[in-house]
Amino acid sequence: MLTERDCSFPRELKGSAQLTRNGAILDMDGRQVTGASEALASEPLFSLVMGTLGRTKEVRAFLDSLLMQTCKSFEVLIVDQNPDQRLTPILAEFSSRIEIQHLRSERGLSRARNVGLSAARGRLVAFPDDDCWYGPDVLEDVKRRFEDSPQIDCFTGRLIDEQGRPSCGRFDRHEGPVSKASVWTRGISCTVFIKAGVALRIGGFDETLGLGAGTQFGSGEETDFLLRALACGSTIWYQPEIVVSHPDKIAVYDDAAVSRGRSYGAGMGRVLSKHQYGLYFVSRAIARPVAGTLLSLLTLRPRKARYHWSMAIGRLHGVLANSGNPSGGGVE
Repeated sequence: MLTERDCSFPRELKGSAQLTRNGAILDMDGRQVTGASEALASEPLFSLVMGTLGRTKEVRAFLDSLLMQTCKSFEVLIVDQNPDQRLTPILAEFSSRIEIQHLRSERGLSRARNVGLSAARGRLVAFPDDDCWYGPDVLEDVKRRFEDSPQIDCFTGRLIDEQGRPSCGRFDRHEGPVSKASVWTRGISCTVFIKAGVALRIGGFDETLGLGAGTQFGSGEETDFLLRALACGSTIWYQPEIVVSHPDKIAVYDDAAVSRGRSYGAGMGRVLSKHQYGLYFVSRAIARPVAGTLLSLLTLRPRKARYHWSMAIGRLHGVLANSGNPSGGGVE
């Protein structure tokens, strides 16, 4: 089934029921909701919110991977930020086999996710990138983990590429709780699976952060999202056996990469400042790309040195900047 809606701005978000091990439905305060089973029988367990811009074959590949899922209780919310109808025939092709909502929003990854979150009907929400894909048992595995550990509000995992190698950064090899210190190696957005009630309670994503935000802060939205969930008392567990596939970034140190490095660095710096990390943690975060700059110069790689330096400068500027949105998310 395919539905299309224009959601330039999120509608008001309401509370969401949550999953427990014995199948009971709980409200936001953890009380059992009587008579809820019939009302929720037609609702999907998972809402998969994907913001997308400029990609078609990757979106198709993701939808193909969903056809193979052993858990069939899900909906897909495609938040389309393209200026044309390039996705319409692709979504129509899958609409008889997958429940799809085709939404539209203003540009910005965080805005797209908030629009999708505002329309999500599932009890669990995930935020796949528009160039990732799921293995056949990903949703079934996550479902089982929430059933076995109802006290957990959110699970995170890691990324691998087509060859099964770590992708898009360094990830912790050991499972454990996500904390303010560990979130940087235990939390990346397209491996986040969170109870909808928690995502609603913290207000979604900060729209001043992330790709397309229209600010200098080109990253950090998922880290900020998880840190605000932690601040609200949520329990987040990192499980490296939860694996999402994503192509690794090719290291090309051109002018565009330098610009991205500065923007991504500024996003991280903004999150460090917003969540009041200590001087030692902030200094170390800035010192690492400075060290990368020196190492690259010593090994006669000036382009890479320029990239690391731009990231260091970005992190410093992000720490010192004022985004104008100190409160949190972008969904009211």
